[in-house]
Amino acid sequence: MLSELRYTPLRRIPTAQGEVRHGLKATDPGFAGFGEVYFTEVIAGKVKGWKRHRRMVMNLIVITGTVRFILHDATDARRDYVVSAEEDERYGRLTVPPGLWMAFQGVGRGSNLLMNFASCEHDPEEAEACPLERFVAHLPEAHLRAGQVQELDHA
Repeated sequence: MLSELRYTPLRRIPTAQGEVRHGLKATDPGFAGFGEVYFTEVIAGKVKGWKRHRRMVMNLIVITGTVRFILHDATDARRDYVVSAEEDERYGRLTVPPGLWMAFQGVGRGSNLLMNFASCEHDPEEAEACPLERFVAHLPEAHLRAGQVQELDHA
């Protein structure tokens, strides 16, 4: 399943009036339909997770700050991605297929904001959540020492 993860670098186009940032087009790989768009905030150093969607394809773009995404599958293989609105080389979209466990951490200063362009509307029956401690081996040790754990409600 981790092989289905897709990171897509996105263009940032400078203009005299302000930058234009690409996000997602219906013709892009990873587009799986439109259900809803929502935003979630994660404070620097805090971790939200774990959650696994059964049907939803998530297209995640960091709007403000920098976020580390930690994903793993049933085989306990793991991948980490750092996506940033602040760094050109890390500005992109992370497409997450259904069936993967995900947690994420704010690594930028203060408030970090990400957007999910979801393939279906939020449905509490569609996803499974569990405490961070359930997959503690997948969290970087620095997160465990900080003791900064927050349950994820909607991402």
